[in-house]
Order: sequence, then structure tokens, then C-alpha cells
Amino acid sequence: MELVRGTTDLRDSHRGGIVTLGSFDGLHRGHQVLLGQTLQWARQRSVPAAMLTFEPMPREFLQSANPPARLTNFRERWRLLEPLGLDALIVLRFNDRLRSLTGEEFVEILTRDLAVQGLVVGHDFRFGKAGQADAAFLAEAGRRHGFEVVVVEPVAAEGERVSSTVIRDALAAGRFDQAKVLLGRPYSIRGRVVPGAKLGRQLGFPTANIRVRRRKLPLGGIYAVRVHGITNQAMGGVASLGTRPTVDGVEPLLETFVFDFSGDLYGRELEIEFVAHLRNEERFETLDALVAQMRIDERRARDFL
Repeated sequence: MELVRGTTDLRDSHRGGIVTLGSFDGLHRGHQVLLGQTLQWARQRSVPAAMLTFEPMPREFLQSANPPARLTNFRERWRLLEPLGLDALIVLRFNDRLRSLTGEEFVEILTRDLAVQGLVVGHDFRFGKAGQADAAFLAEAGRRHGFEVVVVEPVAAEGERVSSTVIRDALAAGRFDQAKVLLGRPYSIRGRVVPGAKLGRQLGFPTANIRVRRRKLPLGGIYAVRVHGITNQAMGGVASLGTRPTVDGVEPLLETFVFDFSGDLYGRELEIEFVAHLRNEERFETLDALVAQMRIDERRARDFL
């Protein structure tokens, strides 16, 4: 899968294919249906299969004062897409110019720059000025410009409609079983371990620290977790996701104490799978009080795992 930023670097190998459009935050089971149809259709025609998406997500740009929580950052989305078989991930920078495009101007990008043979979109896709380029508009444009459009209806999992909004609500409430059903996998955050202040090591709880790289988190607090990427099997742990108020932290950080492990993880890419919410983040008056609570958190996390 090749990464293409913008449309100026598109090559012939990226053009003339089947393209699916959207934000794809979380790459949940509804998105997976879109991707599956895109790949199947492209293989039937022996043409490229591509995803056209946007950074930042349109709602992040349009609701900058209070953006929606981000389920997956760009790197996480890339990692989830890598094994699926897409030929290209095309990313357009969402800004005032892009948001003001008319439906016809957006279609011109699809026809002139991408030379699409077909589009796969969700029933609720909307883009451009006043959301003019919706699924019905694209279907009509396809009839005029010679490309086909497949509109995917809502996807349900165990009787519940799948959407990023419902998943955000489930994660915020600690309903990880529900989120797993809607995502088609356990919810996790992935990233490389970076050096920290080493306070956890001094307190007897050395942590692997990951910068979460999103403007708003879908969850926060103390969690029982499974850690992937250290050995062939997942390892248990307890993680704190937040700003660390006891030490006056500012930047959101995912700090994970991995049970029964000693070693250097700096630079290692880990995936932290959330299993159970233990408590909310809170400020402690002393480090001794914090350590006492951390011992309780460890015992509870071990019980959950």
C-alpha cells in the first residue's frame, strides 16, 4: 500500500481504479464492509483499489473548539489498513479550500485527477460546500461522467447500528465488550515507547510511555490492559491514560506498567489493548498516597486479567 498525499503526486498506477471515500475513524465493521467491497470490485476488474481520506478529519476542522474524540490517529489507521491489500491510501489535507468545494468541483478531482471507474461510499457520506456531494449526488454525477457508484447501507452488529459515535460513547462509559463488537476487534492504542521523567521507575512502577497524538481522547483514567508487541503473547498490565495531575502534567500520555517484565522498551512499537476501566484519573496530595493507590490498581488489574 502506497501513501499519496494530495493529488499532484498521483501516478498512472494510482488512477483508473475503485475508490472508497470517507474519514474512516476507527476502521470499524461498517468501514470494513466498504473496504471489502472496494477490494472485491477492484480485483474483479484488475484495477487499483484505493482509499481517499482526509487529515485532519473534517469534523476536527469544522468543530475545532470541541472536536470529536479520535478513535485512531493516522499511524494507527495505517497499521490497520496495511494487511488488507489496498494499493493506495490517498490523503487530502482538509482546510478551508477543500471544505468550500462545490459538489461538481469535488467530482472533478475524482474524474480528472483519479480517473475513477467506481466509488464505494456509505449511505451518510457528505462532502464539500453545504455537504452537497452526498451519496445521491455522486451517483447522479457518475451517470453523467461515466463512473459507477455503490452506496453501502448501514451495517449492524448484534442488532446495533455500527458508527464511530456509538463506539466513542461505549469507550467513554467503559463498555469495552460493546466497542469490540462494533469495531470487530478489541479497542487499543498503538505507538512507540518514548523516554519519560522516570518517576514511575523511582516509585517502583516503571512504565512504557506512548504519546497518543490526537487532539481529544475517547477515554481516560486507569485501566487493566493487555500489551502486544513485547513477546509473541500478550502481557498483562495496568495503564494510565491522561495528563497525570499529581505531577502537574499537561500533555496526554499513555503510561503502562507491564506485569512481570524487566527490560528496555524505548523505540519499540506497542499496542495497548483496553480490558477494563478501574477508576478515573485523580490528583493525590502526596506521592506516597499515589503509590498506595497504584498497588491497589495493580491488584485489581491482575484480577480482571
